[in-house]
Amino acid sequence: MMALTVKVIDKAKPQDKPYKLTDGRGLYLQVMPNGSKYWRLAYRYLNKQKTLALGVYPNLSLSEARKAREDAKSQLANDIDPSAHKKAKRAAKLEAASNSFELVARLWFEKHMFDKSDSHKKRTLRTLEKDIFPHLGRRPIGEIERNDLLSVLEKIQGRGAIETARRANQTCGQIFRYAMVKKLAKHDISSKLHEMLKKPVETHYPAITSPPKVAELLRAIDSFNGTPVVTAALKLSPLLFCRPGELRHMEWDEINWTEKRWEIPGKKMKSRSDHIVPLSKQAQIILEEIHLTTGLGKYAFPSARGASRPLSENGVRTALRTMGYDNQSMTPHGFRAMARTILDEVLNTRVEVIEAQMAHTVKDANGRAYNRTTFLQQRTEMMQTWADYLDGLKTENDANNIIHAKFG
Repeated sequence: MMALTVKVIDKAKPQDKPYKLTDGRGLYLQVMPNGSKYWRLAYRYLNKQKTLALGVYPNLSLSEARKAREDAKSQLANDIDPSAHKKAKRAAKLEAASNSFELVARLWFEKHMFDKSDSHKKRTLRTLEKDIFPHLGRRPIGEIERNDLLSVLEKIQGRGAIETARRANQTCGQIFRYAMVKKLAKHDISSKLHEMLKKPVETHYPAITSPPKVAELLRAIDSFNGTPVVTAALKLSPLLFCRPGELRHMEWDEINWTEKRWEIPGKKMKSRSDHIVPLSKQAQIILEEIHLTTGLGKYAFPSARGASRPLSENGVRTALRTMGYDNQSMTPHGFRAMARTILDEVLNTRVEVIEAQMAHTVKDANGRAYNRTTFLQQRTEMMQTWADYLDGLKTENDANNIIHAKFG
């Protein structure tokens, strides 16, 4: 019996029935009537005749088939059934694929990103697909270690994308915590990695803090001619001075009309703690008016593309642009700086009260963080005085209508 050659294999023509071309030591090529050629290995294990499928020619070459034969013979010598070994490897690969980082990440994305803005979803998915999946995507999520993720984040950071690296770590943390709930991972390996990443250069949101300039802005807001949803969100921005994302995602179920306050659940807050925003009379009127338009839906400020999504993050920003305020002069986030500065420097409000209302982490003398009801009475009074102060600014041609007040 002569060993096979590539020339013999290539010249082998199909016949009416399958036939074999033998190479030796159990290895043979089975030629099918349709012209396909399959490598097979005949062997015995526990006194049973068995056949192992090795691959298809020419995808699996003659030399590769011979190597596969020797590997199988080595397994037999160690009392391992090559067929059972192959099935076990395939099962392990399938299990690993079902628990791969990419698959788990995409499941997390579907379940937890559906209500986020289009731009936020696109940015998150782009980072995963460009920076994370190529390195970690195929690996079982439970086998990825902290240094593996750090190495990927350092690559991102190495090209100068410092903020992208930090956001990528936050996203991966959410994915690992999701995997922990699903019992696919034991730890959130992203925790504390932010301490090992470079910190981005701190930038401040452009804001108007001069009372005369604030007066001009408020009068421009009152003259703005936009959709009811955008107009209401724009008018509430200076009154509530919450984070823009919190305002856009306001839900009618969160408005406590009886207590005259907006109760934001912790899952929506940057601090992950529940938060209360007392509503001034002016804010209540705006909400009551927009409730007539959007009150049957989930969101107070739904997207123009569909009520199932909140207002785009560019809604208020575009309104400001339309009014002549570019990104260098005023942003939606700038209303927070506006309130923080004037409440402190003009209205003489206690800093602790302001910080508590802005949902910043504030601790008492013993180092304990205040809860959502801390300074609630003072905050309620402050929010009403703030709204009255803004009304006064709009009706005056100068900034002499200063109200001096101290809360707490």
